This record gives sequence, structure tokens and C-alpha cells, in this order.
Amino acid sequence: MKTILKILGILIVLAILYAVFAMLIFSKDYHFEKSVVINTPKEKVWQYVGSTKAMNVWNPFAKADKNIMITYSGTSGEVGDSYHWKGNDEVGEGEQSVTAVTPNEKLTSKLHFIKPFEGDATTNFILTPEGNGTKVTWTIDNELTTMMKIMKPMMDRQMDKMFGQGLGDLKTLAEK
Repeated sequence: MKTILKILGILIVLAILYAVFAMLIFSKDYHFEKSVVINTPKEKVWQYVGSTKAMNVWNPFAKADKNIMITYSGTSGEVGDSYHWKGNDEVGEGEQSVTAVTPNEKLTSKLHFIKPFEGDATTNFILTPEGNGTKVTWTIDNELTTMMKIMKPMMDRQMDKMFGQGLGDLKTLAEK
């Protein structure tokens, strides 16, 4: 019994040390990006990233809840193109609005998360020629709260999984 208590005590101390380390050392600025090369011209890829409706065909975050409610507004593919989503606990609630567009090259949008956590982020889709195809880079940038710094390694794993799934689905669609 003493051995189990010692092990538990050591694990608790290590968890506390990690939390303190993460809060003090990890940057509050969070950036994640993932890229894929799609074997088609950027004009064809743009059809799937150039508007919020087009993105939600392959967006893994929108597909995580089959009963998600999405309301679109603004002019598709232009600054102000936006949508509001409300889903289950995994998907939460929020809004995404296009803030800058360079057709066939870059789309920037602001994400505003309402539930389960309040927060803002900026996302980009950047298309660049790569050989006979198009390199698509998906980025997200936001500011982490002190408590979110502790979860940064888990966030990186989750973002890698979701961005990878989304870019894979985008590649499949665009290469048809």
C-alpha cells in the first residue's frame, strides 16, 4: 500500500511541476499549420476553399456532429462571407467570418468560439504552385490562456489529426 501511495504522490508532484512549467515557459501565442500537395491547378482547389460553404463540404470540424446547425450569411467567397454553427459538446458553438481574400491564393478568416470556451483565432488557407499541382497550407493562430498552455501538447495532436483529415478530404475532392 505504501508503494502505491508513493507512486501516486510522485505522479501528482510531476503533474503539478509540468503544469507550472507549461504556464511559465510555453508561449501564449499558438500557431499550428499543416500542408498537402494536391495534384490539380490552384483554380480548381480554390473552388473548395474560397468560401465558407465550400469549406464545410470537407471541413472535419463541421462533420464532427451530423446534427450540426449551420447558418450562412454574407456573399459567398467575399469578405464578410460567414457562418454560425451550433453543435454537440464536441463541436460547440461559434462563428467564422472571412476577413481577407486573394482569389486563388489566400483566404483569411476570423474564428470566434462561443462554447465550450470563449476565444478567437485567425485561420488561413494559402495556395501556392508546387510542380504540376498546388500546395495548400492551412494555418490557425490564437492566444492561449494560462490554463490552455497546459493543454498545448494535446492541442497539437488534435489539430494535426483534424487538419490532416480535412486536407486529405480536400485532396480527394479536388483531384476528382
